[in-house]
Amino acid sequence: MSVAEILWVEKYRPRSLDEIVNQTDVVTRLKQFVKERNIPHLLFAGPPGTGKTTAAHALAHDLYGENYRQYMLELNASDERGINVIREKVKEFARSRAPEGVPFKIVLLDEADNMTGDAQQALRRLMELYSGSTRFILVANYPSKIIDPIQSRCAFLRFVPLKKDDIVERLRFISEGEGVKYEYEALDAIYEISEGDMRKAINILQAAASLGKVTVDSVFRVVGMARPREVRDMIKLALSGKFMEARELARRLMIDYGLSGEDIVRQIHREVFSQELNIPEEYRVLIADYVGEVHYRLVEGSDDDIQLSALIAWLSLLGKRVS
Repeated sequence: MSVAEILWVEKYRPRSLDEIVNQTDVVTRLKQFVKERNIPHLLFAGPPGTGKTTAAHALAHDLYGENYRQYMLELNASDERGINVIREKVKEFARSRAPEGVPFKIVLLDEADNMTGDAQQALRRLMELYSGSTRFILVANYPSKIIDPIQSRCAFLRFVPLKKDDIVERLRFISEGEGVKYEYEALDAIYEISEGDMRKAINILQAAASLGKVTVDSVFRVVGMARPREVRDMIKLALSGKFMEARELARRLMIDYGLSGEDIVRQIHREVFSQELNIPEEYRVLIADYVGEVHYRLVEGSDDDIQLSALIAWLSLLGKRVS
């Protein structure tokens, strides 16, 4: 079995624009480019795992056919982002002969927002010189890091996080294709953790499947997170004034799941805004503000146990003051 077959992300990646879901506006525009056999320089922007690189491959596949890779140069700009790469690899490819039927080739620059300033300045000139034979597709999570001269040369396409139904359906398709047993609740949990990131969702599914049947417990165990219900119980205990019980539950979560104080604080922040936690909005505002302060202290190197105890103590005092 090849590496590509082992990695489910690659194995189940959509191969054509028709297979891409949840990006209706983007796909519609790309299909029109394929129909016209002509595209401008493109800038794909959006959160990770929403199909930006996949859309570029699907576009090239629909333009050139199964052998599209010989007409597309793919560079990961986070690794190959220096000015020498832009001047040498890209320039050499741009000078090569275009395929029959399509008057241009494609240069895909993944994670282009990590390119150095000098490399971006070199790229802007190449986009002008070789626009007749080459089209550039830039993929970026943070398009604001792309210099304005390049942005003005590109058609901007924004990708949005995937919907729950689309992610869960794809996870079911992969599970059945790989013969993986699963609980429906586990797929819902994977979606909640992934937050619309399909790549992250597939990786979690594969990691959980290595433990056997995919269950809610196995999902949270492989991602190093406590179950949301347990975190909510800890918050409720603290707000009800049961400081020692809440602190003991927090320490048990850290031991059982191997979590750091920062992990616990992140989950507290997530649950504060969850509809499952029935607390007044003014509570949420105050808690969010203090959680941000504790998280900053932890990032700066403060002791996990002390800061987490301080947070739980503050929640207990807040609960007594407001009640």
